[in-house]
Amino acid sequence: MAEERFYFENGLTLHEACAGREVANLQLIGTAFGVSIAAREGGITISGESEAVSRASGFFAELQHFYVLRGRNMDQRDLELLLKAASRFSGKDLRDLWKERIHVSPKKRDVLPRSLKQMEYVRAMRHKELVFGIGPAGTGKTYLAMAVAVSEFLAGNCSRIILTRPARESGENLGYLPGNLEEKIMPYLRPLYDALYDMIPVEEAAELIQKGVIEVAPLAFMRGRTLGDAFIILDEAQNTSPAQMLMFLTRMGFHSRCVVTGDPTQNDLKSGEESGLLKAERTLSSLPEIEFCHFSTADVVRNALLEKIILAYTGKGGKES
Repeated sequence: MAEERFYFENGLTLHEACAGREVANLQLIGTAFGVSIAAREGGITISGESEAVSRASGFFAELQHFYVLRGRNMDQRDLELLLKAASRFSGKDLRDLWKERIHVSPKKRDVLPRSLKQMEYVRAMRHKELVFGIGPAGTGKTYLAMAVAVSEFLAGNCSRIILTRPARESGENLGYLPGNLEEKIMPYLRPLYDALYDMIPVEEAAELIQKGVIEVAPLAFMRGRTLGDAFIILDEAQNTSPAQMLMFLTRMGFHSRCVVTGDPTQNDLKSGEESGLLKAERTLSSLPEIEFCHFSTADVVRNALLEKIILAYTGKGGKES
């Protein structure tokens, strides 16, 4: 058995390190590493097997580092995601994740990749003209793409942001909704607005949309256009046909970057209809200028229960009924 004392620095208190929940979170961390943790005299005492104690102590060191990077502003979600990452990655990998944080509006918190795959995805979007993010819900595909788009726009690396998705119904018929064309298509585009408002205050985003600097539109509205000096995001790409996907990809103009996101398991196409996303992967995967980033349930960063739900539905988390 081994025992180690750990003291926080740079003004970080145990209360802050544990997001205001010392007892519950010290127990959570202890369980994750298989050690006992007790708060004593402004620090903590970690007891257990030598290797486990060392790993737990290393986690608290990373927690300290993360606290500084976060600008002394941490919450329960930060702590839980850091703990999840620490169970899989080394200290160096964790530091690399934090270095890839995405600066969005000064009025919003930086966006951080939460897994090595998310880090690879962010790096690809910063350096490749065309990136595909493919994988299950909750892995941050669209959210990170939106964050990079806003970051690049605010940094002056593009003059506008184009957000689009196919207007495919998810098991429901929305064609008889009342209202004009814009009101009818709004339900399809709402998720893009939600992500956008997480990066830019609503009033500022509304002004940019009014000026046409940020455009949110159904995929069908892209036909015949050339989108230059823009950061373009195609969401829900699994619901495109091969013809739609080709139409979209050929909209790219000079000085533009494009991110295509989709989850092949959530396909709303008609039976027998081929997905443009899968066709694009088969056709373009050999081109070095294009990056395909594949996510798995291990990259889910929403509620921890979501990963279990996805595994259960795919038959990988237990018996299917």
